[in-house]
Amino acid sequence: MFLRHYKPCDAKKIVSWCKDERIFQLWGGERFGKFPITEKVMNNKYFNENGDCIEEDNFYPMTAVNDGETVGHFIIRYLNGDLKILRFGWVIVDESKRGCGYGQNMLTLGLKYAFEIMMADKVTIGVFENNTPAYRCYQSVGFHKDENAEDYFEEIQGKMQRIIELEITKEEYQR
Repeated sequence: MFLRHYKPCDAKKIVSWCKDERIFQLWGGERFGKFPITEKVMNNKYFNENGDCIEEDNFYPMTAVNDGETVGHFIIRYLNGDLKILRFGWVIVDESKRGCGYGQNMLTLGLKYAFEIMMADKVTIGVFENNTPAYRCYQSVGFHKDENAEDYFEEIQGKMQRIIELEITKEEYQR
């Protein structure tokens, strides 16, 4: 498996995963308005009219590929001005590949990229409290609860869902 920057040809597959993903199905119209869920909106957000990847707000969409097949997608972005804290977001794996280690491999490669190429000091990620498989996957690659961060809530279909903040530092990664 390897990571590469997102390409417009990835959109169709990623959008199909979102339609299958339970948490995306629960989001209301207001929430959908904040995220690129259609091929057109996704490509307009990630690329300019020249076909160049947009890296606005230090926003790096990444795609995981295994044997020529797109198997996962996530976004890396900087959280601070000195470019030392990175955030992984919108992590999604092809539903047919879940439970087979693809998510772990994708996150392991993402951490390698974050710490060895982007020279991060820390990487953070948020996980819905009730998403046990994702929580276990993040833990398996070294993420742990950020004791200094407060959990927060997002409203999904009228219900408040807790999001737990996880982190891994460069020192922890290097062990």
